[in-house]
Amino acid sequence: MGKPVDPPPEDESERIDLKSALEERYLAYALSTIMHRALPDARDGLKPVHRRILHAMRLLRLDPGQVHKKCARIVGDVIGKFHPHGDQSVYDALVRLAQDFAQRYPLVDGQGNFGNIDGDNAAAYRYTEARMTEVARLLLDGIDEDAVDFRETYNGEDEEPVVLPAAFPNLLANGSQGIAVGMATSIPPHNAAELCDAALYLIQHPETTSEQLMTFVPGPDFPTGGIIVESRASMAETYRTGRGAFRTRARWHAEDQGRGTWFAVVTEIPYMVSKGRLIEKIAELLNDKKLPLVADLRDESAEDIRIVIEPRARNVDPNLMMESLFRLSELEARISMNMNVLTGGLVPRVLGLAEALRAWLDHRREVLQRRSRFRLGQIDKRLEILRGLLIVYLDLDRVIKIIREEDEPKIELMKVFDLTEVQANAILDTRLRALRKLEEMQLKTELDELTKEKEQIETLLGSEATQWKTIAWDIRQVKKTFGPETAIGKRRTDFADMPETADIDLTQAMVEREPITVVISKKGWIRALKGHVQDKSSFSFKGDDALQTAFFTETTAKVLVLASNGKVFTLDASKLPGGRGFGDPIRLMIELEETAEIVSAFPYKPGSKLLMVTSEGRGFVAPTDDVVANTRKGRQVLNVDGSHVAMLAAPADGDHVAIIGQNRKLLCFPISEVAEMGRGKGVRLQRYKDGGLSDAKTFNLADGLTWLDTSGRTWTVTQADLLEWLGHRAEAGRLPPKGFPKSNTFGG
Repeated sequence: MGKPVDPPPEDESERIDLKSALEERYLAYALSTIMHRALPDARDGLKPVHRRILHAMRLLRLDPGQVHKKCARIVGDVIGKFHPHGDQSVYDALVRLAQDFAQRYPLVDGQGNFGNIDGDNAAAYRYTEARMTEVARLLLDGIDEDAVDFRETYNGEDEEPVVLPAAFPNLLANGSQGIAVGMATSIPPHNAAELCDAALYLIQHPETTSEQLMTFVPGPDFPTGGIIVESRASMAETYRTGRGAFRTRARWHAEDQGRGTWFAVVTEIPYMVSKGRLIEKIAELLNDKKLPLVADLRDESAEDIRIVIEPRARNVDPNLMMESLFRLSELEARISMNMNVLTGGLVPRVLGLAEALRAWLDHRREVLQRRSRFRLGQIDKRLEILRGLLIVYLDLDRVIKIIREEDEPKIELMKVFDLTEVQANAILDTRLRALRKLEEMQLKTELDELTKEKEQIETLLGSEATQWKTIAWDIRQVKKTFGPETAIGKRRTDFADMPETADIDLTQAMVEREPITVVISKKGWIRALKGHVQDKSSFSFKGDDALQTAFFTETTAKVLVLASNGKVFTLDASKLPGGRGFGDPIRLMIELEETAEIVSAFPYKPGSKLLMVTSEGRGFVAPTDDVVANTRKGRQVLNVDGSHVAMLAAPADGDHVAIIGQNRKLLCFPISEVAEMGRGKGVRLQRYKDGGLSDAKTFNLADGLTWLDTSGRTWTVTQADLLEWLGHRAEAGRLPPKGFPKSNTFGG
């Protein structure tokens, strides 16, 4: 045990405010993550780790034509010389560059197990080998010719490129994903030939907008294929702003099995979806009975993807079955786009399509200028030597004499022939066998060729138009290599419009259709019992709660709930709690004000009509389809104010309305006198001096008016006997016929 270390004396220590120290350090960390880890450079589309991997592979001479070398060797070089991070993170990045389902144009040609689309990992780096692909070679093309700046590596022992020359539109062609601090990037891959066409057009017409460039680049092109179902307008907005998403679906077809049976076969899945996880998720949905149209699922994939989905019955509609799968599984994915990149290698910015291509083109121009200047410098050096050698050839004997006899031949040569030191050194280094007459001819030819090349380069550097012409020629070569007729260049992802799902009842596809009995208690608890239960006395309730209403429906149906504040809420019958317990309070399923009560609930019948009535005897007929609400907030249908509340919603399937007030006055009138509307206060149905509405219903006059008395018997008053109660809307009515229940309701 050493003795504890004493703190430094007070005058040597420095007091720092914790808040500012944390801010400073967090900012430094954030900047480092943004600049050196997560965001790609707009010019070559690479993050530092990928750039370092390619640079290390170039130094190991792993060009496309060479033999593969162990990945352990590459990873060792990258972390030893350029990238002081974990070996696994570097190897993971290297593996991803080689995966043809992750990269649209792989930069690494791997040998061995580099993982698969099922989500399995690659073999360890001691087992796998790699070399560069043609794409990587293009990205590095010209790096020896001072095309880009180099900077010191982390330990100052070596140099690494700040950016690559990038003769390939890598940023958009391969895309990129990354999460930094406070910002992220997500760029989907595109088709290189299309990008080249767009770039060529942009050279000719620099003012072109991103939307106009969509003539050439209609949308992403994923390595895994699939079908993009995003609308063109939405994609145009995404490319204009650099932010948005592309809805992508799996490619499938129905395969006829003979005798009327068929399977759906999925052959391509959306980008970045692991097939293993996808199949697990669908199997879970099958077990949870969320896919009633699907009977079975099999993965028959070998090299190609082949997922076979078996329908529950031969008469199932294939599109309906697949819609239910798209809705619930990753067979449909939203692939987001957030083109957040480092512009000029320094500033994070979100670019649109045109700006991103512009950044690449401007970089290509700078690379061209730098390479040209570098070549000029080389030519000048060589020309100087050639001129010196040609002077010497005019008087060879004298040169030999000087070299043989002088103590300082270099100085003497420079003096006699008026040469520079470089020229004199070149002469002294010349071999004897190069003194033949033939050599002089070759030197003269070389001098002429180099002089001509120098003129061409100077013309190029002096004219912007010539520079763009050269860049356009380079881009055409890239397009030729990755054109639509090549195996790698052919577009893999297609476009389609979203199928019309408005007329497809998807609830049928998601839920097994079974009969149920919905039970609602007076305190507003709801549950669904299996089957149609006739005996209402068998229902049990909590404490002093009792039955309010019960009705038959099916799991695929909707249940409408009317609240006293005039709102109608919609519940899915399939999501109601089961009948084992007492159910759940309806309030938990909807957003209902504290002061409001639940008045009634009934099954939703598409295309039918409802008589909606308030406590003051006002109301209207509403089409059921207009009162269905898709949110928890419900839909305001009856406008009520003051002390009045919504009282009932009865099916409007008769030709007359019977209405009775708390004053025990009954009135019957034609339903045609009631206004039909989607929402509102309604019209007065019955007039009261005091009190309000007690009950109302619709009936067919020809059948007479029926009600249930307290002992459950049905009474009917025929049309002839109803004459004295028949009147018009908004009248007061008169006391009901003999036998009408004391409760003032029609019952049943």
